[in-house]
Amino acid sequence: MKKTAKILGILGIILAFQACSKIEVAKEKTKDFELVVVHLNDVHGRAEEGKYDGVGYAKVATIIENLKKDPVNKNIMFLDAGDTMHGTTFATLERGASIAKVLDKMNLEAMAVGNHDFNYGKNRTLELNKMSKFEMLSANTINADGSNFITPYIIREIDGVKVGIFGLTTPETHYKTNPKNVEGLTFESPVPIAKKMVKELKEQGAEFIIALTHLGIDESTKPEFRSTALAEAIPEINLIVDGHSHTALKEKMVVNGVTLIQTGEYSKNLGIAKIDFDELSKGTDAIDYRLMSKKEILDNGIEPNKEIANFISDIKKEQNKITEVKIGKTEVKLVGEREFVRAGETNLSNLIADAMMWKSGADISITNGGGIRASINQGDITVGDVISVLPFGNYVITKELTGKDIKDALEHGFRDLPNVAGSLAQIGGMTVNVDITQPAGNRVSNIKLKNGKKFNLNSKYLVATNDFMAIGGDDYLMFKGRKEVANFPGLDEILIDYIKVKGITAKKADGRVKIKR
Repeated sequence: MKKTAKILGILGIILAFQACSKIEVAKEKTKDFELVVVHLNDVHGRAEEGKYDGVGYAKVATIIENLKKDPVNKNIMFLDAGDTMHGTTFATLERGASIAKVLDKMNLEAMAVGNHDFNYGKNRTLELNKMSKFEMLSANTINADGSNFITPYIIREIDGVKVGIFGLTTPETHYKTNPKNVEGLTFESPVPIAKKMVKELKEQGAEFIIALTHLGIDESTKPEFRSTALAEAIPEINLIVDGHSHTALKEKMVVNGVTLIQTGEYSKNLGIAKIDFDELSKGTDAIDYRLMSKKEILDNGIEPNKEIANFISDIKKEQNKITEVKIGKTEVKLVGEREFVRAGETNLSNLIADAMMWKSGADISITNGGGIRASINQGDITVGDVISVLPFGNYVITKELTGKDIKDALEHGFRDLPNVAGSLAQIGGMTVNVDITQPAGNRVSNIKLKNGKKFNLNSKYLVATNDFMAIGGDDYLMFKGRKEVANFPGLDEILIDYIKVKGITAKKADGRVKIKR
């Protein structure tokens, strides 16, 4: 009897433990999140899924819908941390309106104004804000008269809690868009403005504060302009939804008790922050965070939202009317096939390099042959032809490089010859000799500037390149970290304007790269 009683007692303890465990699991499963923030940054006009881009807006819309179906997620808020309205043909053909329409359809709540959101000029930025249901935010962008350029913040009441959201734009905007785009504007230092915003929001009863920032955490940015500086200086901020540095934070970054999140670029990742208002006293522990990668989204078989996919498709059909517009004429075929532009200069690669110099005023231009994807046949040239040649939405950046940097870039760009390579250097503003019988790294000589000045390894030059190469793409590491002087429109836009104004100035390859085989 005692043995039986003992066994029964043990069984009772086990069952009681299991019951407690089940209650705890059930409790965990039914935990409510009063606010779920879904966020993107630095999409750069990539509305659709692409091989080298992210999953596109239609699949993001599906994920948002799935989150809404889960009863533990009480309120979903979609935010964007900027550099959104420019970067692809889909965006630029309508000067950002196409992107704004899609984001309205997806019920975007707010976006920070990024530096490239000024690429159409400050007046167009205001127009895009006016035509959109969502709010474009920037508290530190100031007009010449001292007034706010655009809405500094919004307040939303969610489950009885006032949520304050203010925006910040990188002060680097002065040179990370064409300076003419922001004439008359001042981009004030973020931390002092953020302190004012937090004070004002708290005075209006905000209990949860989100800084929607296009500041970034890149080491090339001044420390006081980084989003981490906000967290260090203002612990009253609950959440920083960041952009600009294209940093994919796989886990939330906690700085001084402030949660900081960022998704990378091009919708390659989607951020989901779940906030339990009942646990705000626990600080950053009240915020659960995950970063959904493109691979995870594809592996889970998430389908695009049909309404958003069809909406984007309808916009593209209308845009076809624009792509058929004639911009010029060529008497010769402009050669852009990969076997040519990745092995040497062509008339088309020279035309593009010259257009980059024409727009930017640079001494020299260097772009990569792999960025040129098609030829233009003899006859009329349309907008669509140029888009086919330059489909990536790259924009032009000018950087200050030394003569040695340029020599290193050319050695790198011609290292793979006679093999074809996407990194092959296409150049403007200079002529060079390349002896491919010599080992890689010791092939380039007789560099001459077309402006008549002597090329000097110790001198500094203004070099136009594309944004991909400017950050070290195709292993052009000599560009990385060098002083950035200015940003310009998309390379396709520049080539279209050049053809309209100058015509076809490169009917044949002019021998600017003399190759000894």
